[in-house]
Amino acid sequence: MIRYALTRLGLLVLGLAVASVLIFVSLRVLPGDVAQLIAGGEATPEQITAVRASLGLDAPLWAQYADWIGGVPRGDLGTSLITGTPVTTELADKARVTVPLAALSLTVALIVGIPFGVLSALGRRRAAGTAMSVVAQALAAVPVVWAGLMLVVVFSVWLGWLPPQGFPRAGWSDPGAALRALILPALTIGVIEGAMLLRFVRSATLQAVGQDYVRTAAAKGLTRTRALLSHGLPNVGLSVITVLGLQIAGIIVGAVVIEQLFTLPGIGRMLVGDVASRDLPKVQGELLALTGIVLIVGFLVDLVHRLLDPRQREVA
Repeated sequence: MIRYALTRLGLLVLGLAVASVLIFVSLRVLPGDVAQLIAGGEATPEQITAVRASLGLDAPLWAQYADWIGGVPRGDLGTSLITGTPVTTELADKARVTVPLAALSLTVALIVGIPFGVLSALGRRRAAGTAMSVVAQALAAVPVVWAGLMLVVVFSVWLGWLPPQGFPRAGWSDPGAALRALILPALTIGVIEGAMLLRFVRSATLQAVGQDYVRTAAAKGLTRTRALLSHGLPNVGLSVITVLGLQIAGIIVGAVVIEQLFTLPGIGRMLVGDVASRDLPKVQGELLALTGIVLIVGFLVDLVHRLLDPRQREVA
């Protein structure tokens, strides 16, 4: 197990290194000149050159990359060209919105996906089970922006229960208001991701129903439902763990869009604004941090899957 964990950790570091190169290079081919943006529209070529030199943008690309990546192991993701604030500091501040949003979204997805997925499979020959499957397929195809707008219309415009946009200035010092501001965004992401999870759980549960060990348990006197719950769901759970890794990545991507829609001061909204202002150190730091989160989640999912599945522990 230790050997496997070290191997996966090495692959994680390698993946992060490759991602850092791709992020750095892709940002340098974007149109626009950040030095001219900072210097102003009326700046002379000499002034723009001076700004570029002061920011270190006149150095060779390999030197700029080495300077940036050398600070990553120390937790230094660079400094914003616009504000002069360390990128790590701004990420930590915005994560106070994005992390709770992702956690709430994942909770909603689990509540929607797992129990209703099992119920849909168990009631596949009933109207309720069929209805759950049809609704899940419809929700999974809904664009996240449209879903968010519909939730705003229902819960903010018609019912007036929840705020349509924004986040309290007091932040989490007013936890009630902060939580209310995140409910609609979390529902928007969580319901759609939950619908996708429901379809997978339903399929995995139906597959488990036909396995020999479930039929054997039923032949020994257990009802088919009891046999499935006792012997089939643990195997379904192993598959669900793997899918959850992909769900978390989907939630992170969805947060970028949802934070714009609901004007939440999180990492996603900050990223969009920094791309527009060509703040390259911030953008590359934010992208590397998000990529690292996705890779770490995949690493943890692989470890948990190997710990829970004895068949994988037998593989070298």
